Amino acid sequence: MTTNENTTDSARQTTDTATKEYVHEHAPRLAWAKHAPEVYKAMIRLDAEARKGVDPVTLELVKIRASQLNHCAFCLDMHSKDALAAGESVERIIQLGAWEESQHFYTPREIAAIELTEAITVLTDGFVPDETYEKAAKLYDEKELTQLIAAITVINAWNRFGVSTRMVPGHYTAGDFK
Repeated sequence: MTTNENTTDSARQTTDTATKEYVHEHAPRLAWAKHAPEVYKAMIRLDAEARKGVDPVTLELVKIRASQLNHCAFCLDMHSKDALAAGESVERIIQLGAWEESQHFYTPREIAAIELTEAITVLTDGFVPDETYEKAAKLYDEKELTQLIAAITVINAWNRFGVSTRMVPGHYTAGDFK
């Protein structure tokens, strides 16, 4: 290949990338917070109470993992951006989807919280397994564990609002709802 051909190929690749078309963004089904403002306000208060005493890094990991499991793109977008803005590494956020294979990125307490998140979020067996609960109970005192369970429950509720009303990801700026 000559230099001219290389230049032409590079220009073509640049042009192709610049003209890449993405799928059209969907519209939300419903502005639920507008139509049920008291429910929304209650969720905000519940969220604020549930996060008390939970390590902020662990809280974001839990919110990201629950949102991955629930396929809530809006919450996944929000909490990934908030985690990055708070100094969380891209690597730990990316590896969260495969945390069982990459446990060396997380502390034992974070792993217990992530496991508990999965057990509470995916209740296909109808209960949280004793071994998962006991692992968390060994690493968190009763107050911390109660708050962690509350935080996991709240993000699952947020996810259900987000998924059912098709909230649109991509427009959130870190810290908007803190």
